[in-house]
Parts: sequence; structure tokens; C-alpha cells
Amino acid sequence: MATPVPARVPQVSAAELSAHLSNLGKDATAQKSSRFEALVTLCEILADVTTVVCASLFAYWIYHWMGIGQHVNYSLRRVAGVSFFFAFAIVLLLDRTGAYQAGNSLLRVRETEGILKASVQSCLFAFAVSYFSKYMFSRGMLAIDFLAIPAFLVIQKQFVYWIVRELHSRGYGVRKVIIYGAGMTGRRLFSAVARSPKLGLDPVLFVDDDPTVQSNIVFESSYRKRRSAQVVQGPLSSDLIRSHAASMVIIGIPSASREKFLEIANVANAAGATVSFVPYHLDSSMFLVEYADIDGLLLASFRPTARQGHHELIKRAFDFGASLLLLVLAAPVLLCIAAIIRISSPGSAIFVQQRIGLRGKIFNLYKFRTMCTDAPQYDYSPTSTADPRITRIGRFLRRTSLDELPQIMNVLKGEMSLVGPRPEMPFIVEGYNALHRLRLMVKPGITGLWQLSADRASPIHENIEYDLYYIRNRCFFMDLAILLHTVIFAAKGI
Repeated sequence: MATPVPARVPQVSAAELSAHLSNLGKDATAQKSSRFEALVTLCEILADVTTVVCASLFAYWIYHWMGIGQHVNYSLRRVAGVSFFFAFAIVLLLDRTGAYQAGNSLLRVRETEGILKASVQSCLFAFAVSYFSKYMFSRGMLAIDFLAIPAFLVIQKQFVYWIVRELHSRGYGVRKVIIYGAGMTGRRLFSAVARSPKLGLDPVLFVDDDPTVQSNIVFESSYRKRRSAQVVQGPLSSDLIRSHAASMVIIGIPSASREKFLEIANVANAAGATVSFVPYHLDSSMFLVEYADIDGLLLASFRPTARQGHHELIKRAFDFGASLLLLVLAAPVLLCIAAIIRISSPGSAIFVQQRIGLRGKIFNLYKFRTMCTDAPQYDYSPTSTADPRITRIGRFLRRTSLDELPQIMNVLKGEMSLVGPRPEMPFIVEGYNALHRLRLMVKPGITGLWQLSADRASPIHENIEYDLYYIRNRCFFMDLAILLHTVIFAAKGI
């Protein structure tokens, strides 16, 4: 879920909310959860230090085993010293990026981005120190460190993520939450909280006053649907909050009126629960707003997103080099897939379709054909692999995303990038509003944040937050993190 930008909130005076705010320091469950979070953070830092030290020692062992360079022997004391240097440098850099905050990173991509950035910065600094000082170290060993440290950290973070999730499932450090509003925002909020175990929030119930809400159970927006919560008819009451032992109420209706906001806050206050809320939906103008904290005064300015010329230059160089290498290495796989498609069903192996790219420019997108030849060329994409239009081999290609491989040619031609918002068909773009058209500010990509989310089961334009977040925060290390997560994602066959 994208980081929320400060936006319009219900106009509630300090006096009206003073009773609610007085409870913030009295919630015993919240205090226990905070202590648990502090303990987890300390353990995570120690785990990071240990992991980096182990990765460096592993790099030294590989250096010896492979006989790289001059094969210099170093004392264990010297190797350990360098290992701890790497460890503390990376922990400091990770802390600077907010890696140890309670909230989980967006789809965990920002966490991987921080790991890659911290590893590269620390290794480059070590190269410089080794070159300009008397503390000479083998460049070969440092190069192995450059690869081993991020790999070890990514694996270790996954292990920590699993441990925290297991501890929360057993009731340690968890605050039970009731979500008011079972509409689209409330459901997405439920999924985001459920996928972020470091938050320590357990959504146990939906409350909705709308009689048209039909579903009695809401499942997590996930391919495995591990979590679900019941929907009950409102209004929200203090007895309902107490009966579910909830210590927080999240208002999942951004357009809630001032009166409704106060009503929920008062009910939560009477039950000893705190209140959080989702700000009002953004429009296209709010996307261009930047905020600065000047001596406690929040100053908002309209400032269009910079073009980031240096980033685009690096991105294009990387796209061209990586896609050319991929094309050479994957050539046998591409030919094999094309042959299987031709044999398994009549028609061309390659499907060509017009898409809208950077600044609204039309280009021809290439894909492996996954549907029958009599399927409409321009129609909404299937939302299920059981769609009768999809061929038997097409189901496998779509599940593993191998059908996207021919778009390497689009990247080589400069029409697409490896990472970016997915290009849409012209008839869909025609229905774009001003907010949706912001997607056209950057070059479209083969993969992106939306493709890594479970929300990719629904139309792209219904989940615009992923693309807007990428446009505002894009950088080279984020692209690398997204590519790494895409490889893992596809390898799982999701």
C-alpha cells in the first residue's frame, strides 16, 4: 500500500477530540505492543549485524576456495574487523532509510531497495578506503562481499518476517483492530495491514452501516487468502469493541463526514480504544503537492515532479544492457516457447497489440500469444486462468509471466522500460481521468509495483496508488528491488 500523503481530513477541533486523545497514553495493549516492537527492532538489528558478518566471512571463504586474485592470506582478526565494519555501516545506512520503523515497506520492495543501496554504498566506501589507505584488502574479496551481503540480508529479512508473523499469530505484540467501512478502501486497508506483520495490528472485524454491503466475510486480497474477517451491520458500539477486545478502530471511509467521524471517535473513546483513519482520496492536483516542516509549520507547495534526467539516463543504459543480455541468454527459451505455442494451437506465436506509452504515444507491444485466435484483439484482460479464451499453454505462460518476455524487444527499441507502469490499451486510456493520466508521465514497463501486488487481479486503473507511488519515488535501486521481487514472484508461479 502506498505511503499516504497528508490530505483533507474531517475538520474536528482540538476540544472535540481531547477526550479521545487522552486515551492515547492509557492503552495497556498499545504499551505492550510498543515494547514488543522495540524488542523486535533490537533483535532485527542484531540479526543484521550477525548476517553481514557471516556474509563477509563467507566471502573470504569463497575468495580462498576460488583462488581469486593474488590469493592473499589475512588474519582472522583482520577479516573480522572488516566484517564488523561492514555490519555497522550497513545498519546505520538501513536505519537512515527507515528500515527499522514499525510499518512494513511498500510490498517489501522499499526494504529490499534499502538493503541494495546500503550494501552498494558500504562496499564502494570499502573500495575507496582499501585503495587510498594502508588498510589494503583484495578487490576480489570485496567484490564477493558486494554480492554476498545483499543476498544474505534479503534471505534473513524473509526469515525475520516469518518469525514476527508467527509470533503475532500466537498473540504476542498484537493489537486487535476493528475497521469501520467494508467498502473498497476498507478492504484494501485490511489486506495491507494483514500483509504487514511488523505493524502488529490484527483486523478482526468490519463494521458497516451501509445495508447494501452484501458480503458477510471479507478475505485478504492475496493469492492464498490466509486471512478473513466478518462484516457486521452497524452502528459501531462500545460493547462491540469490548466484546472483540479491540484497542483500535480504523475509519476506512475517506469521505466520512465530520459528524460520523466524531461519533466513531466518541464510541471508541468510551471503549478505551484509539482511532486511526484514511485521509480523503487524492485528486490529480494533490499528487503535485509537496510538504515541508518549517519549525513545526506544515507548508504545502504545488511542485510538478522533476524529470530526474540523471535517473532516466542511468535507467536507459541499464535497460538496454540488461535487455540485450537477457535476449541473448533467453534466446533458446524464447524459441522453445514459440514452437510449443505453434504446435499446441493454430495461429502466430507472437501477439501484437497497440498500447499507449510515454506522453500518450502509441506503440506496438509484443507478447507470446496466450489466447485463442478468435478472441477479440482489444478487450479487458482475463481475471482468471479458467477463462475459456486462454489456451492450455497460455495458462502456464500467464501464471509464470513468461508471456511478457517478447517485450524485451520493446525495451531495446526504447518504447518500454524493464520497470514502470504497465501500458494500457487505447480504449482504456480514453476513459482515463486526470489522475489516471499521470501514469503517462513515465515510460511504461514490463514489471512494476502493481504486478507484485495481489491487486493485479483487478484492473490497473482501480489501483492507481501503486503507479503514483512509483512515479514519485522512482530511483535506480527501487528498480533493482522490483526486478528482484519479480524474479522471486514469478519463480513461485503466482
